[in-house]
Amino acid sequence: MKFLFPLFNISLFALFSLQAQNTQISGQIISEGELEGIHVINRTAFRYATTDKNGFFIVEGKESDSLYFSSIQHQPKTVVLTKSEIKSRTLTVTLLESLNELDEVVLGAILTGDLNSDIGNSEAKRPLDFYDLGIPGYTGPRMNLVERRLFEADSGPLIPFRIPPSINFYKLLNMMTGRTKMLKEHVKLDADKQSIRYLRDVVGPLFFINHNLAKDMRMEFYYFCSDDIDFQDRCVNRSDVEVLEYLDEKLIEFKTVQLSEN
Repeated sequence: MKFLFPLFNISLFALFSLQAQNTQISGQIISEGELEGIHVINRTAFRYATTDKNGFFIVEGKESDSLYFSSIQHQPKTVVLTKSEIKSRTLTVTLLESLNELDEVVLGAILTGDLNSDIGNSEAKRPLDFYDLGIPGYTGPRMNLVERRLFEADSGPLIPFRIPPSINFYKLLNMMTGRTKMLKEHVKLDADKQSIRYLRDVVGPLFFINHNLAKDMRMEFYYFCSDDIDFQDRCVNRSDVEVLEYLDEKLIEFKTVQLSEN
């Protein structure tokens, strides 16, 4: 009789352990839009998957886990797994297409259809800009401090086309002293730091759920990735899934280098 209680406790513990384990769920997306490449992210268990061309996917989860569905063509949706879905190991999710509605247009003056006449009768005026004042200006995206310094040091042609011809001595001086090269290196370093921070704080925790690498080696791994010539192209303006695929490739290279050095 004295052996019954330990046996009961062990069985009870095993039962709860099984309940806490993740279950592999086969799911399907229903939508009128594109079905391939939809991101399926288990935010509770840090698991992820993508759908195939027919909208099917496989992801791990347990009861009450929160699944997040996202793609460019669909409205994002969150689904909480129920007990019946875990038991059946199946899940069907309907996504709505993401429609970009145009703002309402209010017509003013009635147009005649004669382009020259309509332009001549228009009261619209072009706003004053730096071209009207004859001063140099920048029309690209907003730059940070280092990028602004590089723009000031390297902007404009070295020999502007004008009469009489002249030389952009400020640009030439920056080239000869190495200041332009130094600023370009600073811009790249700053961009790499931002990308590494993104990997460490956003994508990394999700990636290392399914990949084995000691915590004290992870920053070294991120810097290893930043040495890649394609680092910025593979990490900037990419989806999390694309970045995860890139990290998967680089981790294989990183471990190979580590083995060769040891």
